[in-house]
This record gives sequence, structure tokens and C-alpha cells, in this order.
Amino acid sequence: MKWLSEFKKFAMRGNVVDMAVGIIIGAAFGKIVSSLVSDVIMPPIGVLLGGVDFSNLAFTIKHASGDTPAVVIAYGKFLQTIIDFIIIAFSIFALVKFMNALKSKAETAAEAAKPAEPTKEEQLLTEIRDLLKDKKQ
Repeated sequence: MKWLSEFKKFAMRGNVVDMAVGIIIGAAFGKIVSSLVSDVIMPPIGVLLGGVDFSNLAFTIKHASGDTPAVVIAYGKFLQTIIDFIIIAFSIFALVKFMNALKSKAETAAEAAKPAEPTKEEQLLTEIRDLLKDKKQ
């Protein structure tokens, strides 16, 4: 039972839950981007290039024979995957940049709210004042 309670404590920590939510949202976002690329972006590009369907572009290494399927290098699907990656990477970059900007603003606001450190002259004057008070007493 101790192992189960330790696992529950681990799983319920904020970072683990946040990470799980991020992975789930990331997977869904990846599917959306894949659909965007294959269903929205690539068809017009294919039309502009003379009616090319990128998902069918491939080099045949060995043709099919009987029940054995053909061996192909599907470079069209690879191109679509590269475009997927570029869109996802750019989106993550933009999100991280936005989060850093928010964090920077929050840190700047916290610094502005913090009282300023006394200058060296003020510190020295404070020490002199304290010494004079000690001498009077």
C-alpha cells in the first residue's frame, strides 16, 4: 500500500498533472496541424504545381509481386510531415515567446514594487547616525 500512496502523491503533484494536460493538448494540436497540412495547405500547393497529390509521391524500390506489397520511399508523406513539424515548432516557439514576455512583465512589476536599496551614501549616513545614537546613550 505504501507504493500506491507514493505513486498517488507523485501523480497528483502540479507538475505531473500539468505535463499530462500538455501532452494531451499537444497530441490533439498535432492532429489538427496534420489535418491542416494534408487537407488545406497541400491540395492548393499540388494544384499550383500541376495537380500533384503529395500523399502519393513515392519512389518505388521494388514493385509488388503476388501478395508481397511494393517497397516504396514515400517522400510526399515525408514532405507533409516536415510541414507539420515546422508549423508545430513555430507555434510552440510563439507560445514560449509569449509566456516569457508575460513572465518578464510580471518580474518587472515585482521589481518595481520592491523598495529600492539604499545607496552607499545612505548606508554610510545610517551607520554614522547609529554610532552617534550609541554615543549619546
